[in-house]
Amino acid sequence: MATMESLIGLVNRIQRACTVLGDHGGEGMSLWEALPSVAVVGGQSSGKSSVLESVVGRDFLPRGSGIVTRRPLVLQLHKTEGGQEYAEFLHAPKRKLTDFAAVRKEIQDETDRITGRSKQISNIPIHLSIYSPNVVNLTVIDLPGLTKVAVEGQPESIVEDIENMVRSYVEKPNCIILAISPANQDIATSDAIKLAREVDPSGERTFGVLTKLDLMDKGTNALDVLEGRSYRLQHPWVGIVNRSQADINKNVDMIAARRKEREYFETSPEYGHMAHKMGSEYLAKLLSKHLETVIRQRIPSIIALINKTIDELNAELDRIGRPIAVDSGAQLYTILEMCRAFDRVFKEHLDGGRPGGDRIYGVFDHQLPAALKKLPFDRHLSTKNVQKVVSEADGYQPHLIAPEQGYRRLIDGSISYFKGPAEASVDAVHFVLKELVRKSIAETEELKRFPTLQSDIAAAATESLERFRDESRKTVLRLVDMESSYLTVEFFRKLHLEPEKPSNPPSGPNTDRYSDNHFRKIGSNVNAYINMVCDSLKNSIPKAVVYCQVREAKRSLLNSFYAHVGRREKQQLGAMLDEDPALMERRTAIAKRLELYKSARDEIDSVAWK
Repeated sequence: MATMESLIGLVNRIQRACTVLGDHGGEGMSLWEALPSVAVVGGQSSGKSSVLESVVGRDFLPRGSGIVTRRPLVLQLHKTEGGQEYAEFLHAPKRKLTDFAAVRKEIQDETDRITGRSKQISNIPIHLSIYSPNVVNLTVIDLPGLTKVAVEGQPESIVEDIENMVRSYVEKPNCIILAISPANQDIATSDAIKLAREVDPSGERTFGVLTKLDLMDKGTNALDVLEGRSYRLQHPWVGIVNRSQADINKNVDMIAARRKEREYFETSPEYGHMAHKMGSEYLAKLLSKHLETVIRQRIPSIIALINKTIDELNAELDRIGRPIAVDSGAQLYTILEMCRAFDRVFKEHLDGGRPGGDRIYGVFDHQLPAALKKLPFDRHLSTKNVQKVVSEADGYQPHLIAPEQGYRRLIDGSISYFKGPAEASVDAVHFVLKELVRKSIAETEELKRFPTLQSDIAAAATESLERFRDESRKTVLRLVDMESSYLTVEFFRKLHLEPEKPSNPPSGPNTDRYSDNHFRKIGSNVNAYINMVCDSLKNSIPKAVVYCQVREAKRSLLNSFYAHVGRREKQQLGAMLDEDPALMERRTAIAKRLELYKSARDEIDSVAWK
């Protein structure tokens, strides 16, 4: 079996690594929370800090009256094999402090940095590691002392704020509660015991510590508490004798204080029979042994959590993309894969797998017919304009049977109006395709990590769409011009036009030679022909637009981009795969967490079952 030190030391290292990576909170239970630790709970001036210093064997915590601990202190003790003792703060990881007076000052300064020089509190923890041959492997969290009233300079909510902060730690099922109570006060009024009873009613996570035994009134003792008669816990009570104020003023070191504490219990008539189970050294060993037992019990659930998290991290890495190889072949392959992924999404939009393609049909079914209906044929083929056009076409020699030139001019003029709706249809479909390109890029998960490649694909796709639009515009205008270049003769052969004789002798210029009915008839004939052309173009324009723009977009949207990319050098390919810095940072963080969890699993497996 693994030794107690190796198992707890491993947990300490994992917890510290979790803290460095920020893996100690968030949704669900983090690995940090799954690993057991000890939270020190007690009222203000109950002797919490003295107990902690006794366990560490060093004088390093700020002292004073009122609320001194104003931020949680996560203290990780690492047992070393000899060598110099030193402390290291997480916020200053490369700074090893061997002077523990400097550690005290740094705790005070770091507290003031967040809370200011006030009596406010903060739930942002300070993380401190101490490496020493004189400690046991342990993670201890020193919490602000519980209080019953707010003092001057504190908000009225301070009592509730402190209790809520303490609860947030001790409510966790893997937290061992070290409930500190002073012996010179009634145990029934102990803030620490009251809170421990609420969050741990069975008492299986609670260790009771009785401080200030040497300060009890003469003739009284704490045997009823220490022997479990006043308040029974599942674990034995431990009595502690703190350094006196005189010892603190004289800078009596903790090693001497421990020796003095041992002598007190060994020579005490009340507590001599239990001296071997009293004192700070015994408390540290008791906690460490219990912590090792709890860790062993929790190993299956810890391993299950680690495996679950590894699966989640791998899935997240797959979602945001694994790191790209640096050789040009792999880079080119990645770029082409990204392009194919985008192309799939784009085609899904066009073919109906995703919304958007139906807007193209809307152009043909609504926009084009509406535009054709608004063409000004009623004005162009009005009796007055028909008379004007026919007369101008006749010139000095009026037509003999039918105004051939007049018909042609009226038809050509009418057909030219179709160019506007034809070009508008081309532009409308072009706009829809550009919008679908934008949406497809945004919806292609694989592309999200490469903003430069997104821009390059968008630019290449837009360039192709503009080329398709230009070709489509030429094609639809040709369709319109074709209708002018050759008229459907059969349509006019079916018309039996008879020249109308003037009802009155001519008395003016050529434009007055014929009656209005004659010109109305001409206008009606031309309008009938234009309606036939309109029906034809209403069908042929969509065919041309789809053929030149939609079909080509599906077939060759990125063809020129592929050719261009294939000629690029390695450095240029790498620039195209330049990722969003935030995404790169996230991938790095995930990779580090993944490495931590895999390493933790392997180490726990190797240590726990030896």
